[in-house]
Amino acid sequence: MNYWTSLSADYAKQRNYLDELYRVYPIVPNIRREMSTGLWEKIERAYHERNNIELVKSLLKTELFPIKDSYIAYLRKDLSAIERNPDTVNRIAGCLIQMGLDKIYEKCTEPKETNRQIGPMFKRWISQGTLGCSICTNAEEFLSLDSNAVLNMSDSAMKAFAKYYLGYNRDKGLDLIARFNNKYIIAETKFLTDFGGHQNAQFFDAIATLNSELTIPNRLDAEVIKIAIFDGVLYIPGRNKFYQYLTNNPNDTIISSLLLREYLYAL
Repeated sequence: MNYWTSLSADYAKQRNYLDELYRVYPIVPNIRREMSTGLWEKIERAYHERNNIELVKSLLKTELFPIKDSYIAYLRKDLSAIERNPDTVNRIAGCLIQMGLDKIYEKCTEPKETNRQIGPMFKRWISQGTLGCSICTNAEEFLSLDSNAVLNMSDSAMKAFAKYYLGYNRDKGLDLIARFNNKYIIAETKFLTDFGGHQNAQFFDAIATLNSELTIPNRLDAEVIKIAIFDGVLYIPGRNKFYQYLTNNPNDTIISSLLLREYLYAL
């Protein structure tokens, strides 16, 4: 296991890890999605009139369609398909009518999944000055400083910066770009809340970024270090895929956000 990964696993075992992690990821009770009064009135009217086309059209305007159906995404992207495919529309509308209005409203306004709230939290934590260095919100300021600094912009803007200046070549946004002791550090960050399924995909997607090749030389002619900032269940010892990967890949620097400052100042 990598030295910093081992320290992260020990921290998770021996310290009040979850209490400390809450400073980075302050998960709050999920708030229900909003539904505009005007849109809901259209849905109610179409429902009572059994107007299947208008019912489906109106519900396609909601953030979350109330039933899972493999054809919904197609209809969202091509509304003209509604008129051309009456059997599909009637089948979907039948399911909706069977649900009832109360259930339709409940499903359309379900809270967003916690995992979808997590993404911006790391950057908000960084912006608080947690790392004890300058926080730059644009590339010009970041490049002009000689001191340690973090570039904190949108994922896509940071990806563009890393591609242009640092030889990064994945089509994935980044969560961290930092410069410490004249070395540039790039990373994705993940909070893995469980084992299996989507969480496995998240883990190995970030590992692909960690192991991606950089274009050499980069425009800044500087050393670029790739790390992965992970928190959550992966540090729990066992035969799960996460911990097995940590154990068997000592060259991969995988680190908890709670040890990130120590890591950066040790470079």
